Amino acid sequence: MLIPHPTPTVALNLKSHSSSTARQRTRRIRMSSDSLPPLPENRVVLGIGGASVDFLAAVASYPNPDDKMRTTSLKVQGGGNAGNAMTCAARLGLNPRIISKIADDSQGRSILEEFEADGVDASFLVVAQGGNSPFTYIIVDNQTKTRTCIHTPGDPPMIPDDLSESSLSSALDGARVVYSDGRLPETALVVAQEANRKNIPILIDAERKREGLDDLLSLATYVVCSAKFPQAWTEAPSIPSSLVSMLLRLPNIKFVIVTLGEEGCIMLERSTNEASASEEADADKLLKSLKQRVDDSIAIPTCLSSSLTKIRANGIGAVTGRLFIGTAEKVPPAELIDTTGAGDAFIGAVVYAICTDMLPEKMLPFAAQVAAAGCRALGARTGLPRRSDPRLAPFLL
Repeated sequence: MLIPHPTPTVALNLKSHSSSTARQRTRRIRMSSDSLPPLPENRVVLGIGGASVDFLAAVASYPNPDDKMRTTSLKVQGGGNAGNAMTCAARLGLNPRIISKIADDSQGRSILEEFEADGVDASFLVVAQGGNSPFTYIIVDNQTKTRTCIHTPGDPPMIPDDLSESSLSSALDGARVVYSDGRLPETALVVAQEANRKNIPILIDAERKREGLDDLLSLATYVVCSAKFPQAWTEAPSIPSSLVSMLLRLPNIKFVIVTLGEEGCIMLERSTNEASASEEADADKLLKSLKQRVDDSIAIPTCLSSSLTKIRANGIGAVTGRLFIGTAEKVPPAELIDTTGAGDAFIGAVVYAICTDMLPEKMLPFAAQVAAAGCRALGARTGLPRRSDPRLAPFLL
């Protein structure tokens, strides 16, 4: 059986158009935000990876070679995948720590100040004397709603010797989950190996094939991928078959999610309860049947799930589990400002979901809602919502 999510009440609220119904909905959401479930007692999470400065320039349209133009808006703020995801986690109520490397320059100081303001523990950042902190130039095209990134790595780069055994031990102490964005691979592997030894779950962001990523994936408990990664990594003919291949090649993984931007996401969750699985189903046909159940009239994020089944990919093999489709919020064009960091926001919300034992049916719409909120402002962090944001209440209750 396919199960639509979220609940009909939430979907019905979104479809309301009369002013009186809208006012009632606002009151209900406000009341819900006042009665959110308590945060978990242990909400310490550790991120390792990129922490940088973003120089964001919004322009009417992407420039041609040798063009000169003015920005429509400009923002300078912290960036980096791990930095953004941990900032998101902090605003959702977790207690994140971050391991990365910056320089003792003005950009490095601004990175530290932003982390401190958002409640991210930056005491494990390595600060180099001399060199430069990482930074990225980002051109935001107002016309196509795309962004182009030009990144300059930090110098000197981070190496495992930068992180002492005592610092690593302290950073992992009490951590509920460890997240790596795949950067700083040598140091990230040391952290992941120690986390694995301590039985701390590990979430890996597989944006693209990188040096050292395979070693990190072999230790992963959860994986979130970009749209192109699963097929590029497995050479499987489709996304569903590539997800099956990933779970077969990485036996420690509990779930893998592939994010698809405005098309939402697809998730494959492993199950060890093979006795309860229904008859075998083809992965591609199963995804097609789920897509046919998506209600395009619902603007808020929703989730559809297959039943527990043995999911087979031709020529690859089969895994027992459930396949999910998560839809994205249909953000009105006038409200869509910048997609920079949307994937990081999604991952920050997934980290929250793991820490709060959120079921996939709730996790995927919640993460999509958090990501959509971030797209309503310039920069990766400006629009990141806090846990008390009324827009999140229906997804947390």
